[in-house]
Amino acid sequence: PMENFFSILKQEMYYGQTYHSFEELAESITNYINYYNEERIKEKLGWLSPVQYRSQYTNSIVFS
Repeated sequence: PMENFFSILKQEMYYGQTYHSFEELAESITNYINYYNEERIKEKLGWLSPVQYRSQYTNSIVFS
């Protein structure tokens, strides 16, 4: 799973980009991680983002 994440990260935000400083790269990675967890939907998760999926799962356990 982590290998898959890093592959996607490199494909979507690293390859083809030029970063002029380590800080710029670090900020870009942080922004991508936030996007990946909060906005990027996945078919495997029922077209939800990871945060939405976890929230839905947690709520189903709490209210069951």
